Amino acid sequence: LTPQRTSNRVTSSIMTPVFAIGLPLMALIISTFAIERNIVCYYGTWATYRNGAGRFAVEHIDPFLCTHLIYAFVGIHQNGTISILDPWLDLEDNWGLGTMRKFNDLKLVNPRLKTLVAVGGWNEGSQKFSTVAQSPALRLRFAKDAAKFCERMGFDGLDVDWEYPGQRDGDPSVDRENFVELLSDLKQEFSNRGMLLTAAVAAAENSAAISYNISGISTHLDFINLMAYDLHGPWESVTGHNSPLFAGLNDKTEVQRQLNVHASVSYWLRQGAPAEKLNLGVAFYGRSFTLRNVGDNGIGAPAGGPGHAGPYTYESGFLGYNEICEKLQFEKWNHCWDNEQQVPYAYSANQWVGYDDSESVTLKANFIKRYGLAGSMVWSIETDDFHGKCGEKFALLSTLNKGLEHDEVTTTTTNEPTTISTSTHHPESTSTTEEGTTSIWTSTSTTTEEAGPIKCFETGYFRDPEDCSKFYFCEGATLHSFQCPAGLYFDLSILSCNYPERVEC
Repeated sequence: LTPQRTSNRVTSSIMTPVFAIGLPLMALIISTFAIERNIVCYYGTWATYRNGAGRFAVEHIDPFLCTHLIYAFVGIHQNGTISILDPWLDLEDNWGLGTMRKFNDLKLVNPRLKTLVAVGGWNEGSQKFSTVAQSPALRLRFAKDAAKFCERMGFDGLDVDWEYPGQRDGDPSVDRENFVELLSDLKQEFSNRGMLLTAAVAAAENSAAISYNISGISTHLDFINLMAYDLHGPWESVTGHNSPLFAGLNDKTEVQRQLNVHASVSYWLRQGAPAEKLNLGVAFYGRSFTLRNVGDNGIGAPAGGPGHAGPYTYESGFLGYNEICEKLQFEKWNHCWDNEQQVPYAYSANQWVGYDDSESVTLKANFIKRYGLAGSMVWSIETDDFHGKCGEKFALLSTLNKGLEHDEVTTTTTNEPTTISTSTHHPESTSTTEEGTTSIWTSTSTTTEEAGPIKCFETGYFRDPEDCSKFYFCEGATLHSFQCPAGLYFDLSILSCNYPERVEC
């Protein structure tokens, strides 16, 4: 393992501007501090059993590319205790592989790393969680058993991955509020021991509204891992992207327009989740389809079921990024970019896959910074291009690290009472070329409360109705005016300056 940096915290080096009104120069004190972003990486331990270049064991993990590593999964018994799902893999008893110990020993390589264990997952279902959460006695038993288990095995905390309260075989009448009670009991036990408590949650409003009292669960969690993927997949009759950043032209209904990252994050924030606790989930895999008509191969094309299984993951309708990039590199696949949803997809004959690449991961890193989120979550590291067959090793994870590095907040104080208007919104954004490179622009700006024809009625970004190269950020009654670089227009879909041909103006 080769260390990538001396610290595994993602910090910043670019200053965010402060807009100040009516401040004497001598009274202005500016201080800068770095934002530390989470990069939370799940490790699907079953990758140990994959064949050939797809096999991924603990020794393949670079402990300097993640701030937190989460071991997936352990189970839950209906009696309120932790269940070991694969004793030979997880433990050292009876000549087992001892993967848990090896996983936690990564902290000997990088002492700043935190490790957690995830309980649950899709295969564990919902019913056992529902049973435990309904009983005060079982909740307390589970909290104590989980905390002792983490201490005994060397984990720094627990990630609760109940998929999903009130859904599948859970109880929709009580699970939503019982989940709050379960997390409350867990938090008390884990806080007493100085350990972390987190949860992986459904992102989209149509699912989250059933499962979560968002303000309630947020109180008890150190951070929230937002599973902003599997928003479309081969269970649908037309192709759709796994994790679109924004809504697309084909998204007509209210529910369809919820199935994207922007809408999901906005919903969680509106419902009371603190931005500083939200980690945006980034998928290191794609969802694949079999096309009904090879000539109709865009987003929204008719599909007849899941795509073919890949050589490493062996799952129909699913391809790891490592499998996708090898198809693009070594087979005759066509790469496409969707301007509306800001994500790539690819096809070959009747096979189609929507996925994330370095370009879309960079845009999601910018989104994290723009919304002031805690950081990112990755599902999951073992399907990145960890061998570097298509270029850089851990291509997507490395891109995410680079994308979250540059973000700094500048605070403004004064020695006497005065009126101050500040903005912590980053003046930078990205426009992406057809070649897949990313250019950073810095706007010129002015600030005024005498807005002239432009009036501020709500906080947010707005484009000039007469000049698409100009845009504004309203903060209360204060208007911040910006000018895109020459030749670029402000793109409302990505809140950044972009090429005119990619902007509806």
